[in-house]
Amino acid sequence: MREKGMTTITLKKINRDKVYQYIYNQKEASKLQIVQDLQMGLSTVSQNLNELENDGLISRNGYFESTGGRKAQIIRIVEDFRISIGLGILKDMFHIVAVNLYGDAIATETIELPYENSDAYYTALAANVELFIQTNHYDPGKIVGISIATQGIISPDGTVVTYGDIMGNANMQLSDFSSRLPYPCHLEHDSKAAADLELWNHPQLDSALIFLLNPNLGGAIITGHEVHQGNHMRSGLIEHICIDPDGPECYCGNHGCLETYCSANALKAAAGMPVQEFFNLLHQTHSLNLTQIWRDYLDHLAFAIRNLNLVIDSPVIISGYLAPYFLDADMQYLLNKVNESSLFQMTEDQLLVGNHGQYTPAIGAALYYIKEFLTPVVS
Repeated sequence: MREKGMTTITLKKINRDKVYQYIYNQKEASKLQIVQDLQMGLSTVSQNLNELENDGLISRNGYFESTGGRKAQIIRIVEDFRISIGLGILKDMFHIVAVNLYGDAIATETIELPYENSDAYYTALAANVELFIQTNHYDPGKIVGISIATQGIISPDGTVVTYGDIMGNANMQLSDFSSRLPYPCHLEHDSKAAADLELWNHPQLDSALIFLLNPNLGGAIITGHEVHQGNHMRSGLIEHICIDPDGPECYCGNHGCLETYCSANALKAAAGMPVQEFFNLLHQTHSLNLTQIWRDYLDHLAFAIRNLNLVIDSPVIISGYLAPYFLDADMQYLLNKVNESSLFQMTEDQLLVGNHGQYTPAIGAALYYIKEFLTPVVS
């Protein structure tokens, strides 16, 4: 009897998960569609819909256009049934986002807070997170977790930053956050978080190379539909590939790293002005000097893409802070430069650009808890 009971319970859960998964993937569905496509009995579907609605997971609002008979009710998931909070920590500030079950950023904010490894810093950050949740009127019970993306290499167990020269955050602990916030917490490298977001947005990609064009350059490799991190969590550190041993000094102590040519900070230094001001003037004045600075930047980026594409034969995604500034003409110029002296030609559909800008790592980090919540339901 016990085995039979367990089997029945398991079957009910499988059916419930299938119904929820179908609605989640379809975005909008009718009861008849679910019955037909899942080949379930009407009573089974009705029971599961009632349970999901009573639990707050789905809603039934509005009707589809009539096809001749009675109008079918529109069934959707409740997108904010659970909310994940993502943080993107930088040297002088941090970005905070709230993400719904579809991975959409439903609230964003940038908070000026210079990083320091102190109790005062972590306490202030936690207070700002709590204020963000309160200001947006989120029920704390809806928050599935807070995921933190930071510059620096994270230990394999996700508990500590093992290398953090940019921010001076080596030995930043997961417990620095979890001890001050009443939610589950997760810590990860900002480049991995960015790659997770791009993979979420391009689920058809089996592999890809991510260029995170943030104030400091980052990179990630996607292979086998997962972010490849390597034995020591150092895969994808394209920022420290040397392209000129006699080039500018990098924060790592070496010279001519890609960081010194293709980070947003490098563009800012070359232009002698903030990035936003640079692009405004570039497009308004068409200055030859500014155009040359931008083309020099794109030339170095193309050089890196061309060479790395020989190692990772995959699409390339331009992501992060600078991505929204790339116009179609810039992408075409970049593609032409990649192919200019390349043995193998890259096509337009192999060179993609992200659209979440500076919030990319924070949104990508938040997906950790969204995927965790959906896994027993949607997978």
